[in-house]
Amino acid sequence: MIIGPFLIPALRRFKFGQSVRDDGPKRHLEKQGTPTMGGVMFFLSLTLGTLFVARESMLTYVLVLFTLGYGLIGFIDDYIKVVKKRSLGLKARDKLLGQLILSGLLAWVAVNYLGRGTDLIIPFWGNNINLGWAYLPFVILVAIGTTNAVNLTDGLDGLAAGITLFVGLGYVLLGYTEQFFSITIFSSALVGSCLGFLFFNVHPARVFMGDTGSLALGGAIAALAVVTKTELLLPIIGGIYVIEALSVIIQVISFKLTGERVFLMSPLHHHFELKGWSEQRVVFTFWTAAAGLVVLGLMIHNYTFS
Repeated sequence: MIIGPFLIPALRRFKFGQSVRDDGPKRHLEKQGTPTMGGVMFFLSLTLGTLFVARESMLTYVLVLFTLGYGLIGFIDDYIKVVKKRSLGLKARDKLLGQLILSGLLAWVAVNYLGRGTDLIIPFWGNNINLGWAYLPFVILVAIGTTNAVNLTDGLDGLAAGITLFVGLGYVLLGYTEQFFSITIFSSALVGSCLGFLFFNVHPARVFMGDTGSLALGGAIAALAVVTKTELLLPIIGGIYVIEALSVIIQVISFKLTGERVFLMSPLHHHFELKGWSEQRVVFTFWTAAAGLVVLGLMIHNYTFS
């Protein structure tokens, strides 16, 4: 909240404005030119908020650096799109390569330096399955899938930040109950960052996070899932991310195979907009569903270890 009043005018002065897709909901055209790349606010607030309290923990540094690494990929992508005026941004292969390297490093550090091991906890069952060498590609899949799902969710004022706030709260509670001090602090800083950003991002948004913010948030959630061994629980805790990503996959497959679209528009939040829902109604509904899924995920986690 302190950074916003300084950053937003600077973004506007440098003409870092959002470009709105022509084939999207017509009401979004009024958002053209709204400052984007506001996700850089997360860099400072999340980092300082975490390291000020838990700077002596290696786990804390891993979480922060992985988040910043993914955020940097998003920043470069935004910079190319907004400043260099190249609509496609960072080349897909370059973006994927950066994500592969970061995700591989996360898995390697978690196993070799954080004592995370290569096992997965099966929800409800409670037993562990050791993946061995297969854990590396598994983490890469989880991290890349999560970050890009959060990126797809970032399409309405306050949507991605609000959902991530609830998911972050879930990890605050999980870290607290399991007495993972570093997890609790990092998750709390994540929640605080989202809450501060929402002050400027709720409808009508004064700033958008861009890929800078959405990839950083996705990286934070993916890292939390890995270090807490909740990778298989993440599709429930972060269920809205999964639903949004699936809506895009279903839409593409359906159109390629049959020439027909399942949804009026994907990701799913745009479908409801075109059904006549107001933007605020869509966002509030998705927030409510996200909170419910977080509660469900925590209940399953508690049952698994009870």
